[in-house]
Amino acid sequence: MQLILTYIFLIIYTITIVGIILVVITDNRNPLKTLPWIVVLVLAPGVGLVFYFFFGQNLSKQRIISRRTRKRITTQLEESDRDGTRRIPNDQRTLARLLYNTSHAVPLYGSRITPYTEGRTKMEALLAEIARARHHIHLQYYILSDDTTGRRLCDALIAKAREGVEVRILYDDVGSRSVKKRFFARMRRAGIEVRPFLHVKFPRFTSKVNYRNHRKIAVIDGRVGFIGGMNIADRYVEGPGWGVWRDTHFRIEGRGVAGLQVSFLSDWSATTKQHVSGEAYFPPTEHFTNNILQIVPGSPLGKWRTLLQAYSLAVSRARRRIWIQTPYYLPPDVLNTALQVAALAGIDVRLMLPARSDSKAIDYASHSYLDDMVKAGVKILFYRPGFLHSKLLIVDDTLTVIGSANMDFRSFEHNFEVCGFVYDADFTARMAAIFTDDAAQCTPLAPGKWFKRPRSHKFAESFLRLCSPLM
Repeated sequence: MQLILTYIFLIIYTITIVGIILVVITDNRNPLKTLPWIVVLVLAPGVGLVFYFFFGQNLSKQRIISRRTRKRITTQLEESDRDGTRRIPNDQRTLARLLYNTSHAVPLYGSRITPYTEGRTKMEALLAEIARARHHIHLQYYILSDDTTGRRLCDALIAKAREGVEVRILYDDVGSRSVKKRFFARMRRAGIEVRPFLHVKFPRFTSKVNYRNHRKIAVIDGRVGFIGGMNIADRYVEGPGWGVWRDTHFRIEGRGVAGLQVSFLSDWSATTKQHVSGEAYFPPTEHFTNNILQIVPGSPLGKWRTLLQAYSLAVSRARRRIWIQTPYYLPPDVLNTALQVAALAGIDVRLMLPARSDSKAIDYASHSYLDDMVKAGVKILFYRPGFLHSKLLIVDDTLTVIGSANMDFRSFEHNFEVCGFVYDADFTARMAAIFTDDAAQCTPLAPGKWFKRPRSHKFAESFLRLCSPLM
């Protein structure tokens, strides 16, 4: 009897493994992604099955966020803003059209955008806007911590909820996994609506643990919004403990806030099945500047990888410069190649990375990409005062990309992200000045010394590069 059960188990197990392999093949993914999964499933089926269950499933055909819902919300912007498309610089119109076609991102005219380069100032600005709220407060963060910074925010939100202000919060269930339930329960008792995005439950949603919501959005009364790289936690205000935390976040006033509102309400609808809309959430706003802002969500859903396509197009069309700040450089091949080609063509390509990040493994994996970048002529800058967590792309004189996306596989292919594409010479010049100030605190990579680094480092880099898509 035991022998029969063993055979039955082996048959079922074999059918499961073969079935998964067939699913991987018929997904028609990039062969460079398909073959490793097949090899792991064949050579180490037990481990491969577990890893595939958690990290390998393809969400692109699922409809977690309804396109119809997003388009319905976005229609309000399209009907009320006709200036955006007309005023886009000629050299960026192809990019803007791509973003509209792939994510229905409406170009919005006349926003005022204020950058913050350290966490304390950003946090005080956010709390000040919350104190002025009269109708609603919408917050979405990957990390919402139960620490001094998180509790200050919690107290401010509870005070506004008691005044009758609508408060809605989305947090990522994995990013905020260390937070105790009592932290959120206290807000719920005050009337605040708090929901986790893609709540990880065994077994139903365990397969989505690899697909996280990395967006950082705040919208107050539909008139002021925040977007960028800073979460709600002490380390974003006080630093990582071994230096400064250099990050970039942005306060938006004007039409661009409506783009953030669309992103939040789309996620809120997907999470809660509640459809929030109306003029109170999209109030009339004045024009503060002549810039154009497209708020663009990126996600693992659907056929197109919008942010990866947009970054690749922007880089390939550059004529003078490409300046990048990112905490992690683990790029898909198409973007990595585009940057090398640009540098080989004589374009000023600069890549600013932290000299030390919050993960030694990611440092090694990131460094594995730098040899070819240096050989192509890319200028590598290592930020020394602390951890550079800023996400910034500057192309030529009229395009700046801001938001939550790192330049890595996870942000482009696995995470839910949000970025702002700003078409404006004045704003680009301001952000280029900030980049230049940061560069003064960097150590340029010296090729002669770099290529002589220890073999043990090179081996660690090559080994950890294999894990780049999962980091």
